[in-house]
Amino acid sequence: QQVLSIYPSLARFMCAELTRGYFLEHNEAKYTERRERVYTCMRIPRELEKLMIFGFFLCLDAFLYVFTLLPLRVLLALLHLLTLPCCNLGGLRLLQPAQVCDIMKGLIMVLCYSMMHYVDYSMMYHLIRGQSVIKLYIIYNMLQVADRLFSSFGQDILDALYWTATEPKERKRDSIGVIPHFIMAVFYVFLHAILIMVQASTLNVAFNSHNKSLLTIMMSNNFVEIKGSVFKKFEKNNLFQMSNSDIKERFTSYVLLLIVCLRNMEQFSWSPDHLWVLLPDVFMVIASEIAVDVIKHAFITKFNEITADVYSEYRASLAFDLISCRQKNACTDYSDSVARRMGFIPLPLAVLLIRVVMSSVNVQGALSYSCVSLFYMGMVTLKVLNSIVLLGKSCVYVKRANMEDKLFEKPPTAAPGKTPSRTSKTSSDTYAETVAPLSTSSTSPEPDPDPLTPSPPATPEQSVGDGTEGTELKHRTPKKDLLDVDRFTICGNRID
Repeated sequence: QQVLSIYPSLARFMCAELTRGYFLEHNEAKYTERRERVYTCMRIPRELEKLMIFGFFLCLDAFLYVFTLLPLRVLLALLHLLTLPCCNLGGLRLLQPAQVCDIMKGLIMVLCYSMMHYVDYSMMYHLIRGQSVIKLYIIYNMLQVADRLFSSFGQDILDALYWTATEPKERKRDSIGVIPHFIMAVFYVFLHAILIMVQASTLNVAFNSHNKSLLTIMMSNNFVEIKGSVFKKFEKNNLFQMSNSDIKERFTSYVLLLIVCLRNMEQFSWSPDHLWVLLPDVFMVIASEIAVDVIKHAFITKFNEITADVYSEYRASLAFDLISCRQKNACTDYSDSVARRMGFIPLPLAVLLIRVVMSSVNVQGALSYSCVSLFYMGMVTLKVLNSIVLLGKSCVYVKRANMEDKLFEKPPTAAPGKTPSRTSKTSSDTYAETVAPLSTSSTSPEPDPDPLTPSPPATPEQSVGDGTEGTELKHRTPKKDLLDVDRFTICGNRID
């Protein structure tokens, strides 16, 4: 009887399991959100690559500026200095601040290039090649970390030099002098150029290894970056900083690949057949960079519920930087603005590329010099065309984002007789720096709110909070928009 009583209930259970239904429309909001997440992930590659391409050409424009317009500006500044009258200056400046900065950059380039002649690239290559694969993998990771640290501190050194050299004489100076700052800048650019040379040599060893194991390990290191990024909390400001860092890393990787190809082509007497041997590895490295960036940004936006439209806002912010540096009241050069925003400093990379090209290409005879002149004219043409196209695109992006009114806002100035500080939130040599920089601390503060949403004005009680208790952290003044992200101190560093 017990066995017979089981069968009807089991039959009813099986019948219910086979015929039961459910209605997804009862939870329509949830499934609609899931579908939007899928569509967002599908849009990420296209929107991200739009930002990457725009940022790549921004870095290219700043990089070409060092080779094309900077030498001409230095010559014009020196010519202006030589043609000045010897008396009756009326207390005016001998040179404008921009001309002083140009001469400083030119002197740094010349001195660092002269010092690079004492560094043997071939000896460095064979020294690195004699190491084991594991050692090279560790060395390459250490070089990547050191490159980020150098980029972060290097722009501060250069900015300190420019401000010390152009600071008005009537102000009370508290600096150590122009010459010590200039020596620090020269040694920084020289050391950073050597660091990039070691990176290029390590990549060259990976390309020339027989089993390609080192190249595979170095490429897999990019995928380790996904683990360290996608499972962390990201706000829009943090994602903007990481996007700028990815743009800089991708452009630097392309220049390193160019250096590797030049060195390999020189060793094989510029044989076109060897170029076809190098191209598969080059494309593999580029493809891995793109794949890692797409996967990383897709999951970061998914886990943090950030829409794909945020990349259009990032692009508009970069475009705003370009347009603001072209105005008459600009407080910084465009290449310096790119360096602060993305952490891309073109001087060390330019010194290394000149060193490699001069050692790889033998220029002799009138025909060779004619070819060099034509190549230089081509670079100038490319620079001018790239700048025109970027400026036009930037105007379109700024207009779409309704940011035209901010172009006419005057930069904040410090009160007379007071020295600017980080806590005062104003500075005489910065533009649009109205909030404190993003940083991490041991107390793990609450992330900043959405920077693109309007916020109510701060009350006096909110402005005097010392931030020591967790309840008072929410009274911090949120960033108004992406333009308020501190480009002068964060310098495009990754927020991990």
